[in-house]
Amino acid sequence: MRKEDKQQFTLRITQANPTELVVILYEMLLCYLEDAENALQSEETEASEKADRLRDAVRNARGCLNELLRSLDLRYEPAPTLQRLYMFCIRRLARGEQRREAGSFEEIKRVIVPLSDAYRKIAGQNSAGPVMNNSQAVYAGLTYGRNTLTENLADQGLNRGILA
Repeated sequence: MRKEDKQQFTLRITQANPTELVVILYEMLLCYLEDAENALQSEETEASEKADRLRDAVRNARGCLNELLRSLDLRYEPAPTLQRLYMFCIRRLARGEQRREAGSFEEIKRVIVPLSDAYRKIAGQNSAGPVMNNSQAVYAGLTYGRNTLTENLADQGLNRGILA
């Protein structure tokens, strides 16, 4: 995942409601799966460098899946079904890393993309405010400089990130 992607995800997380957080986790997972596939297809001279990139991408994807698992409340439907799907994805992730096959990552995508689309549709119906209260406001826009993007931080209160 590129540095710009991480910054964008971070900004979105600070402004997301609970349903949007799930969508963001799915999108991050898909980015890491893409990274894993790219690592397998790369033509790097060092095999160890290629293996490191694959291991990092799989570790990050597994982190997203583990967070999705931890967020489930198994008392309600469809949490048990989602739990089984996430466990399937974790097994496929391990298989893809061990056997170095992109097909396992494609199987995960076939599970995650429809879930992401469904959550994206219902995220707009969630009227809850952002999960993170007291987060810093960021305003971005083009300045008078030559095609440069400047981010201005506003409302830098004394208790930013901490509820008093």
